[in-house]
Amino acid sequence: MDVSPIFVGIDVSKAQLDVTLRPSGQTMSVTNDKAGIKTLVKSLEKPKPTLVVLESTGGLERQVMLALIGAEISVVMVNPRQVRDFAKSTGQLAKTDRIDAAILAHYAEAIRPKPRPLPDQLTMELRSLTVRRRQIIDMIVAEKNRLSTASKAIGKRISAHITWLEQELERADQDLDDFIEKNPVWKENRDILCSTPSIGPASSRTLLAELPELGTLNRKQISALVGVAPFPRDSGTLKGHRTIWGGRASVRCALYMATLSATRFNRVIRDFYKRLKAKGKASKVALVACMHKLLTILNAMIKNKTRWSENFSHQTT
Repeated sequence: MDVSPIFVGIDVSKAQLDVTLRPSGQTMSVTNDKAGIKTLVKSLEKPKPTLVVLESTGGLERQVMLALIGAEISVVMVNPRQVRDFAKSTGQLAKTDRIDAAILAHYAEAIRPKPRPLPDQLTMELRSLTVRRRQIIDMIVAEKNRLSTASKAIGKRISAHITWLEQELERADQDLDDFIEKNPVWKENRDILCSTPSIGPASSRTLLAELPELGTLNRKQISALVGVAPFPRDSGTLKGHRTIWGGRASVRCALYMATLSATRFNRVIRDFYKRLKAKGKASKVALVACMHKLLTILNAMIKNKTRWSENFSHQTT
């Protein structure tokens, strides 16, 4: 007898996991801790869902994902924006934890996103260190902005805090370097990336931590994943401007800064940028095209374990 597929949506919050099964509509809530996650996994082992979908919530979803994968239950973490757009397309504008769980289950059934391998524990640790470094930089920028308008008394305290944060940033950089040095694969990939003019320690760390798929996907897949692949916006006889959309913002930001530098100091990217400008392309359009080209080159370099070469870069793009 055929068994109907079961799809599960899990809305994750700091204290609670709200769960909806589809098509039965069964719901449950458990605490977002070891005991609650154990109860959830046990309840899903017998029906063995076809797919479980939950949103990325900045790390709160990690333990439940690991538990579900350990129980050999197919699970996918999706972009919250995509799910919200899906909810709007179905006419669901209200938003509560239970409603979100139901929408996630519906999304799982209708879209059926493909599961991707969860990064291993070491990669997640590296990602955490990278995120912390980014947080420190954001705090330094915020404090410097406050310093410009602060009174003399408050300014001294802010200056002291900036000094401490800058020291903390140095420690974060050292922790990241030590962590990468202990892993032969990461160390080799970092050295390959840093052999590229305009790719420095900060951008290489971000690529290693936030884009572990680098070197394992083809050029179209990696470009779409990062969000530098231009999408058409055509309708009938109207040919709209190609635009980039979605992707991993942290990777795209690091790639953007590296590309800005590359348009000055990397001959391959600089010449490509100049050719695009000579054809009348807008600066932003030319820069995004350079980001796409640089990412394609880096992807090929990691895939082939080959350091930067201008001849090699021309062959791979």
